[in-house]
Amino acid sequence: MLLTLTTTHRPATDLGYLLHKHPERLQTFPLSFGEAFVFYPEATEERCTAALLLGVDPVGLVRPKSGGVGMNHQYVNDRPYTVSSFLSVALAQVFGTALAGHCKARPDLVSQPLPLEAGIAVLPSQGGEPLIRRLFEPLGYRVAITGAALDDEFPAWGESPYYTVSLSATVPLQQLLSHLYVLVPVLDNDKHYYVGEDEVAKLLRHGEGWLDRHPERELIAWRYLKRSRRLVTEALTRLAPEDAADDDPPSLNARIPPLHEQRLKAVVETLKNHGVHRVLDLGCGEGRLLQQLLRDPAFTEIVGLDVSHIALEHARDRLHLDRLPSRLQGKMTLLHGSLTYRDRRLEGFDGAALVEVIEHLDPARLPAFERVVFEFARPQVVVLTTPNAEYNRLFPALAAGCMRHSDHRFEWTRQQFAAWAQAVADRFGYAVEIQGLGPEDIDAGAPSQMGVFIQHGR
Repeated sequence: MLLTLTTTHRPATDLGYLLHKHPERLQTFPLSFGEAFVFYPEATEERCTAALLLGVDPVGLVRPKSGGVGMNHQYVNDRPYTVSSFLSVALAQVFGTALAGHCKARPDLVSQPLPLEAGIAVLPSQGGEPLIRRLFEPLGYRVAITGAALDDEFPAWGESPYYTVSLSATVPLQQLLSHLYVLVPVLDNDKHYYVGEDEVAKLLRHGEGWLDRHPERELIAWRYLKRSRRLVTEALTRLAPEDAADDDPPSLNARIPPLHEQRLKAVVETLKNHGVHRVLDLGCGEGRLLQQLLRDPAFTEIVGLDVSHIALEHARDRLHLDRLPSRLQGKMTLLHGSLTYRDRRLEGFDGAALVEVIEHLDPARLPAFERVVFEFARPQVVVLTTPNAEYNRLFPALAAGCMRHSDHRFEWTRQQFAAWAQAVADRFGYAVEIQGLGPEDIDAGAPSQMGVFIQHGR
């Protein structure tokens, strides 16, 4: 089990200060499951590499300790040889000071982005090469992966689940170590120790600043917490990624409500102005719009639908559905489902809202989405919002050419949205009106755009 960390920062030997491990020494650290060794295969001013090698006792993993049970049930296993939660434990114990972001000798380097490369051999991935990329590429890493057949003489056996991986990026060392600490057990989809409440705190601590924005945060939490629904729900609720809008512009006036609040208010008012009483929230997420609809007596029946079980659990918690007063009981229903498959449960409603949902769909799935909403469900009023791509250049933190959220499959300009909306309206018998949401820029328009589709003959 080997991890290498390489930098070309000048002087590169500063890596030794950050890791609190001298480049000229071989150091050994006892662990509950074996030993860890730290050494430097190269250490020059131009290039420095630190290696963390774990020696895991395969017999000790199975043999009970102090009258308890071993960490593994079989003597023949891959645990001594593959990168897993054992590496996370070693990172915390051997490089704990660096993982915590402390360095008395070079405090200015702790938060400084450095050119770093991590080499991992051998990394198991229960999800193959695509999952490795899905976890690390959204964090800005260049990922190089080498895999092999299970047996060169029997290629029909297919690819092995083990990979040699190189991750390179210019990031603070603490950030790289935190990513490895969390994501290595996620790829392995297992942990060698009991997972309890303290693991939620570890996940949130080491995921601070990046996990709430990661497009695979639900999968990460699910696997990191060993598929404990209670712990996963707690972790994702505390992350609360939906509480911070992914596209809110910096406020120029503290009295102006954030964009996501303006958006939700506009959707609710539009539905009410068109006499909607029975309403669908399609792609309801964690229930922010549902919360406002539930409070308003104008809406007599509300259904929230989402493809994510975890999001629906959060919505249930946010709405306190198990503790609603008697006058509201039966008013709200949450459904699990997809917007690209016909669902008869969605038919017969006055109105539907789709708030910042469509941009999360693959373009190839848009025709199916259009039929599901406008042909089969066919509510009398559809209110749909989506980002305005022209406004992106006004966000100081958003690099040119980037979208507002890593899970967005596309973002439309005003012209593109208008063309799509009019084509959908013409095809399915609706009229459509489009307006901007949020502060208007003379050239870029508003940060978000809303289309209101009204069924002909209504």
